[in-house]
Amino acid sequence: MHIAIAGNIGAGKTTLTNLLSKHYGWKPHFEDVEENPYLLDFYDEMQRWSFNLQVYYLNSRSTQIQDIKKSEQTIIQDRTIYEDAYIFAPNLHSMGLMTTRDFENYFSLFNLLESFISAPDLLIYLRAGVPKLVENIQSRGRDYEESIRLDYLKRLNERYEAWISTYDKGKLLIIDVENVNFKDSPEDLGKVIQQIDAELHGLF
Repeated sequence: MHIAIAGNIGAGKTTLTNLLSKHYGWKPHFEDVEENPYLLDFYDEMQRWSFNLQVYYLNSRSTQIQDIKKSEQTIIQDRTIYEDAYIFAPNLHSMGLMTTRDFENYFSLFNLLESFISAPDLLIYLRAGVPKLVENIQSRGRDYEESIRLDYLKRLNERYEAWISTYDKGKLLIIDVENVNFKDSPEDLGKVIQQIDAELHGLF
């Protein structure tokens, strides 16, 4: 099975991926942050590096999905290929940080790759307001994230909500991170696990 966690920067995707992989014995696939050769440059000069970064993610995540397909284990994935295509790339384009030519080129690549991949069996969306995202981003202290602007997070949140409202590729579970502290509260994590169990039982 393929489980995926979606959500804005700082929503708690990596934390929940870790917790669920330990609880269920699932194999985690994380977003490639440390090895990403474009991320630091992108946050320093978004317009120059936006296309390079998005193509890197497209390649990285499509490779991940191929590995997931071949695996006999249940995989839990930190962020999906859809978020790049429907959230991040269009947002960069609308902000004037990616040219129309580059965006159209990127999206044609995504459409081609999407025809070869399958959607997750369950998509878990972590919903959080901008203040909560900022709090989480500051608490983890990644240097390259210090320059992320509030209006950037707000725009991403709006696109996430628009995408999730029309998501129809498979089962969807929405978790409101404002009211659930799965990181520090075993009770809250237990409630999340109960919701996931309820969704997964419907897969069989």
